[in-house]
Amino acid sequence: MLAVNHITPFAMIGIFKTNIATHEDRQNILQAIRNRFEVGQCHVDLEDCDKVLRITEMSVQENDVIDFVKKQGFDCDILE
Repeated sequence: MLAVNHITPFAMIGIFKTNIATHEDRQNILQAIRNRFEVGQCHVDLEDCDKVLRITEMSVQENDVIDFVKKQGFDCDILE
């Protein structure tokens, strides 16, 4: 009998700086991200100076998220 290996896709955490400033914008962009990508939890820290967007269990490339958020009208870059 042969053993079958089930490989789980690589999932990472994405941390981005944005200019998302309002609760409404945060709610809208988080919903859009969840609708567009398979991700775990998403959060934007409106109190942080970098308005940090944190996405867990990302199985999508960071650049795809950045491009998507920018198309929604927000600044978005990898937080360094």
